[in-house]
Amino acid sequence: MSMQTPEFPLQTQVAAVLFDLDGTLVHTAPDFSDVLQQLCQQAGIAAPSEQAVHATVSSGARALVKLAFDREPGDPDFEPLLTELLERYFDRIQQTQSALYPNMAALLATLAGRDIPWGVVTNKPVRFSEPLMRSLGLHEQCAVLICPDHVSRSKPDPEPLLLACKQLGVSPKQCIYVGDHPRDIDAGRAAGMHTVAAGWGYLPPEPPIEQWQADFIAGQVIDLANHMSQHAQQKEFS
Repeated sequence: MSMQTPEFPLQTQVAAVLFDLDGTLVHTAPDFSDVLQQLCQQAGIAAPSEQAVHATVSSGARALVKLAFDREPGDPDFEPLLTELLERYFDRIQQTQSALYPNMAALLATLAGRDIPWGVVTNKPVRFSEPLMRSLGLHEQCAVLICPDHVSRSKPDPEPLLLACKQLGVSPKQCIYVGDHPRDIDAGRAAGMHTVAAGWGYLPPEPPIEQWQADFIAGQVIDLANHMSQHAQQKEFS
């Protein structure tokens, strides 16, 4: 069933659509699950469940180390574990099990057919984001890729989103930002964008998605497509 909040129709035509990466555009949890399975087996401990990994991926690699090994930053073995996780994940990207979410490829094709550029604004470092996009064959299609390496402040600060708009030459008010974490919605709202909460993604346990203050909650990718179809006005979807 589609989840919805009261809608705030777009005031102008859609000039660009920007996505968070992990848990929004791409289902990346399988790669992280595989790496954690390897590391936990090596350490002789039980690996976290897939559900736990899904709920933690959007919080980054440090959160995954804490989840799997119950270690905090500052513990003597925290940084070595983090380094090994990231190195194994980097190697894993070359043979990734990550994939676009169902119906996402069709949505991206529709955007291309309507001459609406799409891009990615992520807190995932460019070292991992760029090869992942290339492995999935998305790099050529993506009009802009903004990572923490490109800005002084990452999401929830709006700086990365504003930089994406600057590079695309569009107004933030004509952009949609889609994300699966409250910080994505906070960043989009601060940038003056129309925000969509991706209910199919790696939602944190708290707060509930209904409290993120997104302009729209899409339970599935098709809900996002329908939402844009209803409100894009001049560049509407059919």
